[in-house]
Amino acid sequence: MLKKTGTDDQACTQRLYEVTQADLPLSCPPRDKRVWDAHPRVYLPIEETGAVICPYCSAKYILKDMTSTK
Repeated sequence: MLKKTGTDDQACTQRLYEVTQADLPLSCPPRDKRVWDAHPRVYLPIEETGAVICPYCSAKYILKDMTSTK
C-alpha cells in the first residue's frame, strides 16, 4: 500500500512515499492518483536498490518490504 509521509495529498511533488511489493510495478504519478495535468506517467525501477527518485518531480519512493529474491 502506498503510504505518503507528509500532510499534503497532492501527487507529483517533492515528497517521500513508502511503497510495498503490492504497489509494484511502481509508477509516478501513483496509479491511485487522478492527476490529468501532472507529468507523464513513468515506471520507476525500485526493485534493485529499494529507493528511487522520479526524474520529473523529484518525489522519492522507498520500498519498505524489500526482500532479496536472489
